[in-house]
Amino acid sequence: MKSVILSTVVRLLLPLILLFSIFILLRGHNEPGGGFIGGLAAASGWVLYLFAFGSAEAKRALRLEPLHFIILGLTLALGSGLFSVAAGKSFMQGVWLDAMVPVLGKIGTPVVFDVGVYFVVIGIVLKIVFALAEEEGR
Repeated sequence: MKSVILSTVVRLLLPLILLFSIFILLRGHNEPGGGFIGGLAAASGWVLYLFAFGSAEAKRALRLEPLHFIILGLTLALGSGLFSVAAGKSFMQGVWLDAMVPVLGKIGTPVVFDVGVYFVVIGIVLKIVFALAEEEGR
C-alpha cells in the first residue's frame, strides 16, 4: 500500500538526512560521530525511501549499485594507508596537510579513511536491505 503522506515526507527528508549524515561524518573528526555513524544515517535515509517507493524506485534514485559504494570505500580506506607509506611513514599512520581548510580544519589521511568507512557502511547496509526487500517481493 502506497502512502501519499509517507512519500511526500520522504521526498523532503531524504536530502536533509543525507546532509545530516555528511555533518556527522565531518564532525567525527574531532567529536563523536565519524564514518560509521554517518554511513548508517545516510543508509537509513535510503531505507526510508525504499519503504515509501519500493525497491526498484530506490535503486533507480540511488543511481549506483551498493557494491560500487563498497568498492569506493575500500579503495579510499586502503589509499589512506598507502599514502602514509608513500610519505615514508608506517602503514595507516596519520599524514596531515599543513594548511587549514576553512570549514573542515586540518585535513589528513584519517579523514580520508573515515570517508572510506562512510561509503563502505552505506554500501553494505543498502546491499543487505535491497536483498531482503527483493526476497520479500518474491
